Amino acid sequence: MSIWQTESWQNMLVASGQSEEYFVIELDYSSEQKTSIFVEKRKVSAGEYGMFVQGLEQSIDNRLEESLTVLCQEENCLFVQVETVNYGGINLSETTEYSGDFKKGYYKKFMPEYTALIDLTQTEDVILAAMKPKGRYNIRLAEKKGVVVEQVEKIPYNAKKFYELMQETTSRDDFSGNNLIYYETFLKTIESSQLFFAYYDGKVIAAGIFVLDVDVATYYYGASGNTHRNLMAPYLLQWTAICHAKKRGMKTYDFLGVASPDDAESPLAGVTDFKMKLSPRKTHVSEGYIYVNKKIKYQVIKFLRKLKK
Repeated sequence: MSIWQTESWQNMLVASGQSEEYFVIELDYSSEQKTSIFVEKRKVSAGEYGMFVQGLEQSIDNRLEESLTVLCQEENCLFVQVETVNYGGINLSETTEYSGDFKKGYYKKFMPEYTALIDLTQTEDVILAAMKPKGRYNIRLAEKKGVVVEQVEKIPYNAKKFYELMQETTSRDDFSGNNLIYYETFLKTIESSQLFFAYYDGKVIAAGIFVLDVDVATYYYGASGNTHRNLMAPYLLQWTAICHAKKRGMKTYDFLGVASPDDAESPLAGVTDFKMKLSPRKTHVSEGYIYVNKKIKYQVIKFLRKLKK
């Protein structure tokens, strides 16, 4: 079960206003194989709602497909979108059975198609050796310059510190972030979330929010200030989180999203360069599928969205 397919994740989405409500589909394949699928209901456009399944770790078989389409129709939603996640190298799209209702695609992508992974079952020396030389150098530089990384309590004061750094990051790198209430809710509601600060001379200069769930550690949010950037604190922050996750028994470290190999114009290009200094390769982990319940209105809304862009 991925972090996105947990009750705590669904509660976080509702509490932070990201989704209106969620549903649980129970599938009994046998007395020993029972599966719960969490489905989010979100506002999309023109008074319509869409349904989203994030982080599905199985193929969309006929039973799941029928359950999702029926739920979508009962709730009178515009569509239901499914995004898979797979760290095991199996192509779920090859094992998916279709009756013709679900097609590859998505309305709004939440799950990155590609990511950078680290195998935490390896030794720390092997993990370091697999990094690019610049990645290892920056980790050592931060240590040498006196940067100290610590896990901190998930209290409102620290959430605000993180948010302040995030505001500097989004302004500098020209992308939009979430509001303070969202980060407070995320840290409070996701029990497996953890907050790390990187300090220099007692001042917080970088921070990261990580989720350690089952056997996967995910780097969810990162932020850094505009001062002391030459100290390379984010690299030591990542290395500390990697070592911490390994000690906690995690098997995989997920950097949660890098640019597609064939997309040179990706908005993830900058952060991809950072992540790929620490991970040896890009990995394809997600596919998107969608069932459209109201086909004409869906096409109209998609057309209007393109005009706005």
